[in-house]
Amino acid sequence: MDTRRLLSDLRAGRVPAPEDLRAFALGLGTGEVSDAQAGAFAMGVCLGALGPEGRVALTLAMRDSGDCLRWDLNGPVLDKHSTGGLGDCTSLIIATALVACGAYVPMISGRGLGHTGGTLDKLEAIPDLRTDLSEARLRRQVADVGCAIVGATGRIAPADKRLYAVRDVTSTVDSLDLITASILSKKLAAGLEALVLDVKWGTGAFMTSPEAARELALSLVGTANAAGCPTRALISDMNQPLARSMGNALEIAEVMAVLTGPERGALFELSCALGAEVLVSGGLAATPEEGVQRMEMAINSGSAAEVFERMIAAQGGPSRFASEWGALLPEATVIQEVYAPEAGVVAAMDGRALGAAVVALGGGRLVETDRVDPSVGISDVARLGDVVDRGQPIARIHARTEAEAERAAQAVLAAVQIGEAPVAAPLVVERIKA
Repeated sequence: MDTRRLLSDLRAGRVPAPEDLRAFALGLGTGEVSDAQAGAFAMGVCLGALGPEGRVALTLAMRDSGDCLRWDLNGPVLDKHSTGGLGDCTSLIIATALVACGAYVPMISGRGLGHTGGTLDKLEAIPDLRTDLSEARLRRQVADVGCAIVGATGRIAPADKRLYAVRDVTSTVDSLDLITASILSKKLAAGLEALVLDVKWGTGAFMTSPEAARELALSLVGTANAAGCPTRALISDMNQPLARSMGNALEIAEVMAVLTGPERGALFELSCALGAEVLVSGGLAATPEEGVQRMEMAINSGSAAEVFERMIAAQGGPSRFASEWGALLPEATVIQEVYAPEAGVVAAMDGRALGAAVVALGGGRLVETDRVDPSVGISDVARLGDVVDRGQPIARIHARTEAEAERAAQAVLAAVQIGEAPVAAPLVVERIKA
């Protein structure tokens, strides 16, 4: 491989040939490509877009830089991915409900970084649960239980791991081409037969406008379909937390309230909508409407909760989690209410500020090596449009110390705007499909 030629093509505005991108991705995975060359590549892509064909070629090259799973199961292999948000624990609901609908879900997930939470951190709030499964154990669990939610091994898309670390320190994270290839290379390496994407927009999302979210959704859907994986996307609202809680154990409690209780709010609605899309792509539903009905039945019947309990036990967690979860999740030492400073309507929220408050409590990480406290966070967050009286609780802080609780309370008060008119935004803005 002549890396200098590839970089010269990028500098001249030419899209490298697919075979050159493949060789470069392999070199990233093996270490043959230097950090300087990786940084130059990332900057070159940022300055000169690859275009649809180049984006597909890079995605496939990064996918093929490591192991690609293959499955021989008696149902479709499906998955879901979110671009990140607050109180977004849909993955845990969707994976188990899809299994109850006849699918298999080998979900390779990530950890939280910055203001958004990570699915693996949420799961690991459950005592003794492990997410670092070997490929052999992953295969056994998916065959036996129907799903597993795990971290990527070092052999899954190693080019992405290497390039992502370089992008983080070279200010090239925001490239549409690189974001698309990063997300899809790992998902396609899992051997999926269909995928649904939740592309979020708003104050708590990485894409702050519907237009930016739509551009990303079109890129992801177009690239995934061209790579041979039937994919759809929903653009959803993230101008407030999806669930009423942010924080790892608190969000597991939200999941269990949906799977085993009467909770039927935005978390339930979006989980069913996303699951419906991938059921259609995977051939398990004829229409999104039928897919929603199947997802609702899987949850309302308790079948999804049963799958969730089996998955937790298979990954080392408690065997009776679905019935005993209230006594098993860790609890914070200090719990403090946040009261509305005036009467009015909850009109707006600064999502990034709310997410940063959870991180400051110890519920997230600013760098990859930070330790996460699963017990802390913010719960019972008021919804946009809620009418509140002065002195009425609008959130509850779960903290390690009173000082940390007070700082978080002040952050919540600064992030939540109370006005005179209700604000209504649709949960799902648009559906994107091939």
